[in-house]
Amino acid sequence: MDSILHEETVAAQTGWPTHEVYNQPGEIEDYNPYRSDHALVSAVAVFGAGWAEEKIDATAKIVGSTEVRTLARQANRVLPELVTHDRFGHRIDCIEFHPAWHRLMDHCYRSEAHSIAWNNGQTGAHVARAALSYLWNQGENGICCPAGMTYASIAALRHDKAQAEYWEPRILANAYDPRPVPAEEKDGITVGMAMTEKQGGSDLRRTQTTARPCGNSRGSGAKYFLTGHKWFFSVPQSDLVLTLAQTGKGVSCFLARGWLRNGERNRLQLQRLKEKCGNRSNASSEVEFRDLEAVMIGDDGRGIRTILEMAHLTRLDCAVGSTGIMRQALTQAVHHTSGRSAFQRRLIDQPLMQRVIADLSVESEAMLWMTMRVAATLDREQEDESERLLGRVAVPMAKFWACKRAATFVVEALECHGGNGFIEDHLMARLYREAPLNGIWEGSGNIICLDVLRAIHREPETVDAFIAEVGLARGEPALDKGLSELENDMRFLPANQGNARWVVERMAYLLQASLLLRYAPVAVAEAFMETRLSGDRSQQFGGSRAISHADFLVERARIAA
Repeated sequence: MDSILHEETVAAQTGWPTHEVYNQPGEIEDYNPYRSDHALVSAVAVFGAGWAEEKIDATAKIVGSTEVRTLARQANRVLPELVTHDRFGHRIDCIEFHPAWHRLMDHCYRSEAHSIAWNNGQTGAHVARAALSYLWNQGENGICCPAGMTYASIAALRHDKAQAEYWEPRILANAYDPRPVPAEEKDGITVGMAMTEKQGGSDLRRTQTTARPCGNSRGSGAKYFLTGHKWFFSVPQSDLVLTLAQTGKGVSCFLARGWLRNGERNRLQLQRLKEKCGNRSNASSEVEFRDLEAVMIGDDGRGIRTILEMAHLTRLDCAVGSTGIMRQALTQAVHHTSGRSAFQRRLIDQPLMQRVIADLSVESEAMLWMTMRVAATLDREQEDESERLLGRVAVPMAKFWACKRAATFVVEALECHGGNGFIEDHLMARLYREAPLNGIWEGSGNIICLDVLRAIHREPETVDAFIAEVGLARGEPALDKGLSELENDMRFLPANQGNARWVVERMAYLLQASLLLRYAPVAVAEAFMETRLSGDRSQQFGGSRAISHADFLVERARIAA
């Protein structure tokens, strides 16, 4: 008996220690992902968004905070829940979120991540917005979908002047209000999108949802009733939704309220929430429109063209988002390998690991410069036709390449952590599930490559604009040779559809090379050229025969941690 009491006393005093925990890097404490990202700071200045630096810096402090890390974890562990009826039997079709989700949305909207591109008339506003999106995608990807669609909705809404004038002040207000009430009762509102149907996918001309006029009026601004099924309704809790339906003239674009002026839910029924592999904090659903009240936006029968102007911006946002995911994955990999040792050396000092981290650093910086340059075309396209033409092919190109590379990048960064990176407690597990999604949203890889092909076919001048941009760095032999070959491939692309992926990949590599040669440190540009454009390039990160300036590249990335 005495021995048992003695053991209990010892246990109470010691807590049954089995070992001391050491050789673990711990969490990254509060840090500033803007100030520690040299490429981002430079790109913001180069592309005319320096005036927004105070806003970007303040947002970065929030994104890098322990609070946001905790909120993101909570929002991804307690997922959205569909509530079809209240306890009295009334159909309400609402979605309940963990309070962490609403707190994150509030932070995001107050940072102007949805609005700064439209509320500020200064040059570089779209670059500033891209920088904010890039940062928030390092904090929590789920909130970036509603913020991105709210931002992009302006492009479609402006096809109807009256609707734009009425809704823009509410859409661009820097406030978030989650209440299920009419939009007019809110300080700020969100916008969603519902395009995809089961039988069509990306083939929007197969839309079966129908629209019938509410009265005698027809065309833009007229009211219609919509009936049909949408396979993916992004942000079904949104205050406004842009969607497509068939009229007698073809597929048209419509704007519908989430809640009617009288406070009732508009005539839709949420069928179920999608149990997505990633992006789990954000709700996506299937929905039935049952005489949904809506207003036509743009020309009757030209709805695909109207809504694709919105998709042009959300596609860029997918590229920016993937680039942000890569940056966060790099940050985590650098932090872990700097704080953990094996075989008497820190992991990051081991030659093989050093080369992997250096290669990931080059990839991350190249993506950052590419996406910010493409964002700059949106700021310049009204005054410069060549910028419009460049953006027409560069946006889908950036979307394809950044989204395609993100998954491979995150897998390599996860492997740097060993088994612990594959555990759901770790941020890397969330990034791993998130990384493939942007490659699917707003058009999968083949659809996006075909969009580049379509742009070249309709406006051959896009080739001239792209070649001129890349050619600003002429004089480097590998770039000059690649550019000569690319121009020929681009001009013949409409007749060689099967080559689209090859051509778009080469477009991305050469634009990245040009930008790095012009704006990045020499060490970054040289490492990119030898690992991406030389004959010895490898299909794996860290697999090239040599990578110059590895110490510099690792140190440049290490600061983020």
